[in-house]
Amino acid sequence: MTDASPSTNLWHMKTTDNAKIEVPVRAESIPDLALKAAQQFAGLSAIEGGGEVIDYADLPSRALEVTRALLEHGIQPGDRVALWAPNSVRWVLAALGLQMAGAMLVPINTRMKGTEAADILDRSGARVLFVVGEFLGTDYPAMLADYSLPALERQVLISDRHSPLLPRTLGWDDFLGRGEVVSESVARERAAGVKGDSLSDLMFTSGTTGKPKGVMSSHGAAIRAFSEFVRILGLRPGDRYLVVNPFFHAFGYKAGWLSCLLSGATILPHPVFDADAVLERIERDKVSVLPGPPTLYLSLLAHPKLKETDLSSLRAASTGASTIPPILIERMRQELEFDVVTTAYGLTECGGLATICDPSDPAEVIAGTSGRAIPGTEVSIRSEHGETLPPGEVGEICIRGFHVMEGYFENPQATAETIDDDGWLHTGDVGTLDERGYLRITDRLKDMFIMGGFNCYPAEIENALAGHPAVAQVAVIGVPDERMGEVGCAFIVKRPDAELSEEEVIQWSRQRMANYKVPRIVRTLSSLPVNASNKVDKNLLRKDFLAGEASTDG
Repeated sequence: MTDASPSTNLWHMKTTDNAKIEVPVRAESIPDLALKAAQQFAGLSAIEGGGEVIDYADLPSRALEVTRALLEHGIQPGDRVALWAPNSVRWVLAALGLQMAGAMLVPINTRMKGTEAADILDRSGARVLFVVGEFLGTDYPAMLADYSLPALERQVLISDRHSPLLPRTLGWDDFLGRGEVVSESVARERAAGVKGDSLSDLMFTSGTTGKPKGVMSSHGAAIRAFSEFVRILGLRPGDRYLVVNPFFHAFGYKAGWLSCLLSGATILPHPVFDADAVLERIERDKVSVLPGPPTLYLSLLAHPKLKETDLSSLRAASTGASTIPPILIERMRQELEFDVVTTAYGLTECGGLATICDPSDPAEVIAGTSGRAIPGTEVSIRSEHGETLPPGEVGEICIRGFHVMEGYFENPQATAETIDDDGWLHTGDVGTLDERGYLRITDRLKDMFIMGGFNCYPAEIENALAGHPAVAQVAVIGVPDERMGEVGCAFIVKRPDAELSEEEVIQWSRQRMANYKVPRIVRTLSSLPVNASNKVDKNLLRKDFLAGEASTDG
């Protein structure tokens, strides 16, 4: 059914009329990709969800409805337009539409509280926000009602269920209706002006500092990097890709729906992971592609309905985000029936993809490494003095290549601290390269830990906890957890005469930060250990925590 061309690194599929469809699609920008995919994959479903099916042939006109409405509003190339909603058909239409208008996509984590979302909206200067009305019992527009956001001129509800409309808020149909005064030809002309070096998105990531930083990335870099992802994973026209990874993250956005457009796969948006629902969708929707963090596969493998579910449609999977036991790769192949399983490494500052394993690698390699650099990318291991280290030696992982970010938004100092004069992105991750160029991550972004596939940055959590009136000092680390991989543990020094329980800290945190950031364990100390530089010694905190757990287990 398929044949690979080594000279072009392209995949092909023969259609009934023997015409060849190129995969990945050659495109300069994401708007260009949407237009070309419409021609190459006409007759195939581009998106299915909420009872709606959109053919590839119809995708551009649907996205251009959003573009026309944004042009009517006065959106200019380079403006920022935000999206704060779970995965859905309209999320993709809104994202494509704003990018066709030349705007930068600003995705916002759906787990964020009003304070966190307002901060990103304010600092990005977003003029328009596409927002869900209600999700998981939370009224999202209401969370922003008390914040002054002078740059934000319009909110557009992308869901049909919502509370009474707030000022400067329009429903989806009303918003699109306003765009009818702008012709589709004018919108197409704007889309044609978006080039490979135009900025495509502004994705906020905390890094190791307390406030999230906006990472600026270009259209061309995303197209080139994830064309390689499509090639390695073997995505092809007609694949049915269940996108459980959230669209606000590069895993769900670039490795998700963008990769579908590159390959002619059908985007099946899934709003929130639930093992019951995912198993049901695999069987009902004939899902063939299902990437996700290790916790997703572990949850499916542990589900009582697994053996009675028809998994025969499953074909390709990609994972990462934390250490993976080789047995998981084997079980994904045998029990979940995946033909293709791979792991990859990337961070927002390099567009989400830097290295990837070949699916033909042994399970030990796929589980124990993050693969080799994709074409056009260099990976180097550096000492603390900036020297290049030989294979096998541990040091900081540095990346250089076409997809390294354009910089942090309105933060030249942080950009200079992260990208050196030779163009190397200093990731803060620690690892080794072997003789073949396979990357092994031995530690992570300084103190960062990963809970269920979500990056958690202690400095950000510590800044929030420091606002509690009973907290004098706080240090947060990641500690092992059987189900989630790692969870946050907060070590707190109370203010004199203050009373504070573990449950109080957790409940207070739940009201002020995204759920995955909330510490699951709280320990009270009389003082925090410090090193010779008078910095909190988190290594000692980890050692003492693990020793205490071992003692308890014994």
